Amino acid sequence: MLDICLLGTGGVMPLPGRWLSSLLIRCQGRMILIDCGEGTQVPLKKLHWGIKTIDAILFTHYHADHIAGLPGLLLTIGNSGRTEPLSLLGPPGLKRVVEGLTIIAPELPFELTLSELPDTDCSEKRIGEIHLKSIPVNHTVSCFAYCFELNRKGKFDVERAKKLGIPTHYWKTLQKGIAIFLEGEKISPEMVLGQKRKGIKVCYCTDTRPTSGLVQFINGSDLFICEGMYGNDDSYPKALEKKHMLFSEAALLASQGKVKELWLTHYSPSVMDPEEYMDAARALFTNTKAGIDLLMSSLKFAD
Repeated sequence: MLDICLLGTGGVMPLPGRWLSSLLIRCQGRMILIDCGEGTQVPLKKLHWGIKTIDAILFTHYHADHIAGLPGLLLTIGNSGRTEPLSLLGPPGLKRVVEGLTIIAPELPFELTLSELPDTDCSEKRIGEIHLKSIPVNHTVSCFAYCFELNRKGKFDVERAKKLGIPTHYWKTLQKGIAIFLEGEKISPEMVLGQKRKGIKVCYCTDTRPTSGLVQFINGSDLFICEGMYGNDDSYPKALEKKHMLFSEAALLASQGKVKELWLTHYSPSVMDPEEYMDAARALFTNTKAGIDLLMSSLKFAD
């Protein structure tokens, strides 16, 4: 199961009742934070999921509304008693940006592990149980969209395990994908597991213009969280200039990518009530929600 929470849905600046865009993903008690703009700690505390178990912080890009809250958060995590390393990942330039920001957070009780992801092609990493993918998108600076997949192993074949004479106390180990040795013979998980079953896929995309690569990247997502900087299609020239998206463009991507559900986020400060503009988006993709701060969902494996 993946727990998803939109911590904030604002772009450019935090507003009363709307924090800057940030996403938190939880899997088996461990968490990944995506973007950390000014004030991100406030919705984090309101959520009550804790902060000590954040294992990685990912950045879509290095504009202030997506990273300026990092020093304060690192200090708070340090005060929580964490001593294990914390991973930071993002586009090229991460090292320089983090070194600059941590001048005001110089003494942390844990190591920061920095990973600069390539901005030329799709990259893949593993964070705990989650398979992470990133692709470069089209913004005014180097920027990434992210995909989070929780894979599901094949169903355990009890009859096959019995025929192989595998004692029941080994079954759980094999179900976890770990090989065992029985009377000197190696028993691999594949020998007692069926075909892999459909997992869970969540994609997150902000800030960018629509790109052809995004359609394939988000294809079949259970949840697609995408920026909707401007609600009115009349704002197209501004979206083109600033390299952001309209509500309708995000909805079209969701339709083309055959996703199950779309959440809009990263609203312009001028979009005071996103619901006013939702008709145009839902005309293109029915299952569209106007994201709000602390919007949550628990995504489970299909039966």
